[in-house]
Amino acid sequence: MDWWLILLLLLGGMAFFMLSGLPVAISFILINIIGAYFFMGGTQGIGQLVLNIEESLTSFSLLPVPLFIFMGEIMFHSNMGFKAIDVIDHWIGKIPGRLGLVAVMSGTLFSTMSGSTMATTAMLGSLLVPDMEKRGYKKPMSIGPVMGSGGLSMLIPPSALAILLAALSQISVGGLLIAGIIPGLLIAFFYASYIIVRCILQPDVAPAYDIKKISFPEKIRDTALYVLPLGIIIFLVIGVIFFGIATPSEAAALGALGTVILSSIYGNFSFKTLQKSVMGSIKVTGMMFMIILGSMTFSQILSFSSASEGLIQAVIGLNLHPFMLLIAMQIVLLFLGCFMDNLSMVMVAIPIYMPVIKVLGFNPLWFALIMLINMEMANTTPPFGLLLFVMKGVAPPDTTMSDIYKAGIPFLLCDATAMILVMIFPAIALYLPSIMH
Repeated sequence: MDWWLILLLLLGGMAFFMLSGLPVAISFILINIIGAYFFMGGTQGIGQLVLNIEESLTSFSLLPVPLFIFMGEIMFHSNMGFKAIDVIDHWIGKIPGRLGLVAVMSGTLFSTMSGSTMATTAMLGSLLVPDMEKRGYKKPMSIGPVMGSGGLSMLIPPSALAILLAALSQISVGGLLIAGIIPGLLIAFFYASYIIVRCILQPDVAPAYDIKKISFPEKIRDTALYVLPLGIIIFLVIGVIFFGIATPSEAAALGALGTVILSSIYGNFSFKTLQKSVMGSIKVTGMMFMIILGSMTFSQILSFSSASEGLIQAVIGLNLHPFMLLIAMQIVLLFLGCFMDNLSMVMVAIPIYMPVIKVLGFNPLWFALIMLINMEMANTTPPFGLLLFVMKGVAPPDTTMSDIYKAGIPFLLCDATAMILVMIFPAIALYLPSIMH
């Protein structure tokens, strides 16, 4: 059977199961079973599939996933970050769009302690958006900054999706986590620049208001009390990986322990908070692990059936410049992001894209980081971006989905600008991993 027909049957079968109402992960498992039976030797192929599933889920590199998610859940349910947001607010002063900048700076800070974009967005949205609306901020400037900043948790470590992407791509987990730092900060800079420029050009979208004056010694004291301790968690997660003190798995354990201790001191930590955080972590981790086993086994079926090899030869035969193929891949992902969640996109794309990337001679770590930015954009891409619905849940009752879509578009353009820069200048992503110990 021709390779393209095999690929068409596998992807078509998966699409059929998904359209019939089955969850994405279950659809993948079913098509994997069918593919293993027909292309890997009948019942022996299914037996091999079971062995592959066990192998794919018992990798030590996946251990940080539940721990990073747990950190985000603890931070959200214990409200430990609210005091830090107040401190950031005091430092910013009378800058145009100051509450939008508070959202960006807070989102960037909490992204270094949370592996969950949903938890960060929900926390910032529930705290900041009502205050913005009360002070006369228009929807684009109250909703957009929170949604964009919440998505930074996918890029800035600890990122659970980065670990998943690294595991599926068989690249360094620590390298990909560290690679997200500079692009994440670059995107935050673009967000802040956009907010300031727009608020200068259109002052009515974020009206100025009088703020309570806080003395400099008070600012220093509050910073030492409520912000600097969060730096301990940042070091426990990012610093120990960068300096080679600990593996990502060990860093995740240290970060989770540090988050629990700090939330006990600064937040409202209780047994109920712990219970909610554990249950939330189990649900998300279970879903992600199903994605992993589905994607890894699908990759093996494509390889065993020669579909991967046929696809690679077809791509090479196009005689297009490798960079044009790279752009085409990202456009496909952007389109998929309009209709699929980022976990499903990773599941579909990695088995097909990674073999092609290696043949084209691109750095897999660099490509994975570009994909990660694409996944971050998928979170706010209409009509089915996950953070769009998280924001709808915490926004004021009069907020429509149309308001949320429009508010997210300028921040998507900031993301796209950063992605283009990373594609043109790979050092933005690769510099920090290159100097890791």
